[in-house]
Amino acid sequence: MGLIVKEPEGSMNIDPVPEGMHHAVCYGLYDLGTHYQEQWDKSIHKVLIQWELPEERIEVDKDNRRVNLPRAISKQYTFSLHSKAELRKDLESWRGKQFTEKELQGFDLIKVLGVNCMLQVIHRRTDKGTFANVTSVVPLLKNMPKRQPENEPRYFSFEEHHSNIPANTPDWIVEIIKSAEEWGQEAQEPEEQFPARDQEEDDILF
Repeated sequence: MGLIVKEPEGSMNIDPVPEGMHHAVCYGLYDLGTHYQEQWDKSIHKVLIQWELPEERIEVDKDNRRVNLPRAISKQYTFSLHSKAELRKDLESWRGKQFTEKELQGFDLIKVLGVNCMLQVIHRRTDKGTFANVTSVVPLLKNMPKRQPENEPRYFSFEEHHSNIPANTPDWIVEIIKSAEEWGQEAQEPEEQFPARDQEEDDILF
């Protein structure tokens, strides 16, 4: 009969998130584990932050019904608060302040879940298509109302959940997690921990 491949049922071509500034709410945080990077000739621990965009909508099939939900966008980072790390740059920009020396010794990354921000999205065009990239993360403008996430918050950590990936995690994220060096191993201490921080004033985002 041959090896016949076809487009999965329900799949569709979706235009990338439009360029510009977008109101966003963080609803996903995933430990992607450690992956070998050929260009650097070393293994790097990665993390993914996922946001929903309340003002950019899409209709999807969910629980046998058609529902209108915010579109989503995400960004992968090296799991590090090094002075040159993209994660540190974006978190400090998002917070609107630099990390203290104490925070740099251990920051609770899960605190970003549910936090609002503004995302700058720029398109990158390649021979494979056009991709929407998050290029900056900043606080909401003054007097902008905060939004609650419409999606159920999703969080995965190899240290806490080992191999129990949250339900409704996108397949492409599941594939990355399952290809990590940590997958299938016994739980162990992470290379960098983000313990709970001290309570701060209400006007600080996280």
